[in-house]
Amino acid sequence: MAETDEILLEAFAKTLRKKRNALGLSQEELAHRAGVSMRYISLLESSQHQPSLSTLRGLCVGLGISMTGFMSELEDTLPA
Repeated sequence: MAETDEILLEAFAKTLRKKRNALGLSQEELAHRAGVSMRYISLLESSQHQPSLSTLRGLCVGLGISMTGFMSELEDTLPA
């Protein structure tokens, strides 16, 4: 995997975990809200998988944030 891809996956994982924890949600609860498995949430939060656009939308719905808002927060975690 290219270095840029790894940086993006790590930023995604960090943002997802941060948003989930800020809402006090377990991985299980977010998985239920997003229509995915808890194992999949774990893989996402450990930078081992990247979501499809439809999964990203489901995660954002589960977190109560727009996709634009999520991506904006993700961008803020990227190195300059």
